[in-house]
Amino acid sequence: MALTDVQVRNAKAQKAAYKLADGQGLFLQVTSSGAKLWRMKFRQGGKEGLLSFGPYPEVTLGAARERRDEARRQIRDGKSPALEKRREAILAKAAAGNTFAVIAEEVVAKREREGLAPTTATKLRWYGSLLGSVCDRPISEIEAFELLDQLRKIEASGRYETAVNTLAFAGRVFRYAIATSRARRDVAADLRGALTSPKVTHHAAILDLEGAGRIMRSIDAYTGQRVTGRALAMMAHTFPRPGELRLAEWCEFDLRDATWRIPAARTKMRKEHLIPLSRQALAILEDLRAMSGGEGLVFPSIRNRGKPLSENTLNTSLRGMGYGADEMTSHGFRAMASTLLNESGKWNPDAIERSLAHGDSDTVRGAYHRGLHWAERVKMMQWWSDYLEALRDSTNVQSLKSRSRASQRAPGRPQPGSLAR
Repeated sequence: MALTDVQVRNAKAQKAAYKLADGQGLFLQVTSSGAKLWRMKFRQGGKEGLLSFGPYPEVTLGAARERRDEARRQIRDGKSPALEKRREAILAKAAAGNTFAVIAEEVVAKREREGLAPTTATKLRWYGSLLGSVCDRPISEIEAFELLDQLRKIEASGRYETAVNTLAFAGRVFRYAIATSRARRDVAADLRGALTSPKVTHHAAILDLEGAGRIMRSIDAYTGQRVTGRALAMMAHTFPRPGELRLAEWCEFDLRDATWRIPAARTKMRKEHLIPLSRQALAILEDLRAMSGGEGLVFPSIRNRGKPLSENTLNTSLRGMGYGADEMTSHGFRAMASTLLNESGKWNPDAIERSLAHGDSDTVRGAYHRGLHWAERVKMMQWWSDYLEALRDSTNVQSLKSRSRASQRAPGRPQPGSLAR
C-alpha cells in the first residue's frame, strides 16, 4: 500500500533502522536517530542497484515519487539512473563554476593581459557587480528577462548611461562564454532597444579667457591639500586625461629633458604619449619632488601614499572652489586648452590634436606627425603656460587677447635634444 504524507510525517525513530515501502521500489528509511531518507531499489541488467533521493522533509513524498518515476523511465530507455545522477551532479558543479561573475572576471583579466588600463578594468568589474543576482547564476541558464530586471533597477535611479554600459559589458561576457563553449547564445543581444537612451553630455569646461584667468587664480589661492592643488595646476598646464595624471609615477618624467612619457598601458588610445613640459610644469614637479622625494606616485592619496588620488578628488576640489558640476570638471581642462589654443590661431590644429593624444588610425601618418609637430608642440606648451599666467594676472583680458593675436611669434625655450629630431 502506498504511503501517505501523514504516515511519513509521523514515522518515529526505533532502536533499529526500518523501512516504509511506498511502491515500485521507493521506500522511506527511518534511522535510529530519527532521520528519514528516501531510497529506491531497482534491477538493471540482472544487477540490483540503490538510489538515494535525499532526506524528508526537504524532499517531499510527491517529489520522491517524481524522482522514482524519472529513474524508471531512464531504466526503460536503457540508461543507468546511478550514472545519470552522477552526470547531473558533475554538470551542476561545472555550472556553479561557470557563473556570470566567474566568466566576467575572465573577460576583464584577459583584457588586462592585453593592456587594459587599471582604471578601466575597475570600471568593468563595477559594471558586472551591478547585475546583482545574475552574477551568481550559471551563465548558460540566464535568460533575457533576468538581465533586464537588473538593468531596470539601474535605470530607476536615473543612471541611463550606466545601464547601457552595463548591458554592453554583459554582451561581451556572453560572447566570450559562447567562444569558450559555456553558453549557446548571447541573451544580452535580445535587449537591444529595451533601455532608455542616455542624453549625450559633454564634460563641463570653461572655454572663455575670463573664465580661464579666474580658474587659474582659484588654483593659486587653493587652501586644501597641497598635492591636490598641484594636481589641478598640472592639469591646467599639461591637460592630460585625469586618470593619466592621477596614476603618474616619477619614473615617467625626465626633468632634464623636460618630457613626460605616459606609457601606452595608461592611455586611452593604448599608444605611448609624450608631453613637452613648460618651465611652469617643471616648477610644479620640483615642488612635488621636494614633498615626496621623487619616488613612486607623483600624486599620492592623502590617506595612503601607496595609492593615487581618488577619481573624485579633483572634481570635489573644484566644487569647493565654487565651480559647479555644470561649469567645470577635471576633464574640462582638456576642452579649455583645445578651445583656447585653436582660437589663438597660432598653432597647427594637428599639433594641438597630437598634444591632446587624440588617436590616428593611420600608424604611419601618426608616426610622421609626431616627428613633424614635436618642435611646434614644445613651443606651444611653453606659450600655453605663459598665456595661462598672463590670463591669471591680467585685469584687461580683451587687451591681452588683442596683443596675443597681433604677436607673430610664440616664445620658445630650449628644445629637448633627442626628441626634437
